Amino acid sequence: MSDLEKNSDTPNESEFEGHVPPERRDREERRTENLGGPGGFERRRKGERRKERFVEGRERYLDMVQRERSMLLDQGHTRSTEQLLDMAGASASSEMEDETIKDRASGDLLRSILPVQSWLPLSIHLIGLSDGILKIAPLHDLNERQIDTLLSTANRSGFHVEKIDMEIWDRADLIKTLKSVHDLSADRCEKTLSQWLSDMDNGLLLNQFERDMLAEALQLRVSDIHLVQDNNPDAPNWIKYRIDGDLIPMHLLPPDAMARLTTLLKREAGLNFGDRTTPKDGRFGFMWQGRGIDIRVAAGPQAQDGEKITLRLLDRAALKGFDELFQRHEEVGDHLARLLSPEIKGGGGLILLSGPTGSGKTTTMYACVQQIDRRRKHVLTIEDPIEYELRYATQWQVRPGMEGGGFADLIRASMRHDPDYIVIGEMRDADTVETALKAAESGHTVISTIHADTALQTFERLRSLMPPERERSSTYTLSQQVKGVLNQRLVRTLCQGCAHRKHANEYLTENDMMLMGIDENTAVRTHNQNGCDLCNNTGISGRTLLLDALMIDLGPAHRNNIYEALLQNVNGIKGQEGVLMHTRKEGLIDLVTTGLVDPKSALGYLED
Repeated sequence: MSDLEKNSDTPNESEFEGHVPPERRDREERRTENLGGPGGFERRRKGERRKERFVEGRERYLDMVQRERSMLLDQGHTRSTEQLLDMAGASASSEMEDETIKDRASGDLLRSILPVQSWLPLSIHLIGLSDGILKIAPLHDLNERQIDTLLSTANRSGFHVEKIDMEIWDRADLIKTLKSVHDLSADRCEKTLSQWLSDMDNGLLLNQFERDMLAEALQLRVSDIHLVQDNNPDAPNWIKYRIDGDLIPMHLLPPDAMARLTTLLKREAGLNFGDRTTPKDGRFGFMWQGRGIDIRVAAGPQAQDGEKITLRLLDRAALKGFDELFQRHEEVGDHLARLLSPEIKGGGGLILLSGPTGSGKTTTMYACVQQIDRRRKHVLTIEDPIEYELRYATQWQVRPGMEGGGFADLIRASMRHDPDYIVIGEMRDADTVETALKAAESGHTVISTIHADTALQTFERLRSLMPPERERSSTYTLSQQVKGVLNQRLVRTLCQGCAHRKHANEYLTENDMMLMGIDENTAVRTHNQNGCDLCNNTGISGRTLLLDALMIDLGPAHRNNIYEALLQNVNGIKGQEGVLMHTRKEGLIDLVTTGLVDPKSALGYLED
C-alpha cells in the first residue's frame, strides 16, 4: 500500500484552506502589506535583499580569487573560480533558501538531496535543474516507468520538475564522469563489508570498505561516526552514525575486523596505532563527489583492552550560509547583519552564541564570519579545535598546557595583531571571560560561544564565571558591550514526503493547544513513524534552527537599566526599551503551523 493510500483517511489540502491561526495570519498580513498578493512587497524585498548580499559576496572576493587562480595555474594546480569562491564562502547562492525554490539546482545539490537509490541504479549523471527542466545524461536508455519514478521522487523531494531532458554524451566521457562522481557510492557499503569479512586479510577490500563507509555516511548527512573496538567476546563492535542528532547502529563487525579498521583509520590520521591507552587527535582528507572532506579523528581507550574511535565529518559544502541559516528569523538575521558590518571602525561590542553541546553554535559562528567582509576587515579566530579553514581570516589553534597557548593568552596576544573581529571558540573560565570583555571594551567586535539553556541564562552563566572581587566592574562592562545573545537549539524537521496531515484538535489536547497558542482548526503535520524512501524510512529529514534571541540596540548612555537588571534580576532586561526579544515559543509556533515540526515534539522545547 502506498503512503498516499495509507493517509487517505487524513484531511486533504483543501480542508486546511481558511484555517490559519491568528499568529500566522498576522505574519502573512505584514508580509503582503500594500500589495495583497501571495508574493507581497515584503517577500519580494526579502528576495531582493538576499540577491544583493549574494552578488556583494561574490564581487567582494572576485578580484582576489582571480589573481589566486592565476598563481595556482602557474604552479600546476587547477582550480575554477567557482571552487575558490566556494572556499571563500562566497559562491553558494543558497539555492534552497527561497520559498519559491526549487526550480533550479546544481548536480551536486541534486545528488545531496535526492535519495541515492532513486538515481544511482539508473546509471545516470545528474547535470542540473533549471526552469523546471531536469537535465540528465543516461548511460543506457530509460523506460517510461523509470522516468516517471525519477520525476515523482524529484517533486516529492521538494524540487519543481516539469520534465526530464536527456543529453547525449560520449560514452567514454560519461563512464569517466560517472566513475568520478559515483565511485564512492553509499549503495554498495554492505556488499563491500560482506566481501571483506569473508576475506579479512585482504587489504584492498578493507580500504574499499573504509571509503564506502565514509561515502555512505556523507550521503546520509552523518555528522559523526562512532566505532567501538572491544576484545571482550561478549561485547558488540558497532559502527554507529549520528544522523539529525540521534545515534543509529549501522554495521556490526567481529572484534578482529574492527581492530583492523581502527588501525587503518589511526594510520591515515597520523596517530600511533600501537597506543590504545592515550587519548589522541588527528585528521585526514577524503574526496567525495569531486570535493574534499576533512575527517577529524579522536581516539581513546575502551574498557580493558579496547579502543573508541570517533570521526567528525567536516564537509564545507554542508555549511549553511548566513541568509539560509536565518531565513525563518529575518528580524534577528537583519539585526545581526548590521552588527557584523559596523559603519565605523572601533564600534566594538560582544555577540554571544549560546546553547547546549550539539546545538549548532559553531555552524552559526562560521556563518557569521562568512557574513563579514574579510577583504577589508581583519578577522582573527581562536578555536579548539579549528574545524573549517576560513579563507582570508587568521585562525589560531588553542594549545592547552602550553605556555601562552590558552584562550585568554591568545586573546591578549590577538589584540596586538590589529583585528577588527575576534572570534572565540568558547568561553570556559574566568580568565577568558575577563579578557574577552576587555577586548570588546577596547573597540573590537567579539563573537563567542558559551554553554547556557536560554538567552537570559547566558548572562547568569557569564556572571558565574566572573571573579567575585571584580564581579560588579565586569558586569558593568558586560552591560555596556553586549549587543546580542542568540541561544539556539536544533529541531528535527518532518519529512514533507510522508508526514501525516491533521487538524490540531485531532492530535492535541485542549491544554496542549493552549500552551502552543494555536486553535483547534490549525493545520499541522505529524510524524510518520514508518517513513518513506526520501527520509530513509525515519519520517525525519534534517534539522532547523530554533532561536531564543535577545538583541540590544541602545547607546552607552541608555544602558544603566541593563546593568541594574543584570545585578538584580535578569528577567528585567526583557521589558527595557531598545531590547528586541525573539522567544523560542514564537519560533515553535511558526515551525508547527508551517508543518515542519510535529506539535508534540514542539511541546518538549517550550520554556517553562
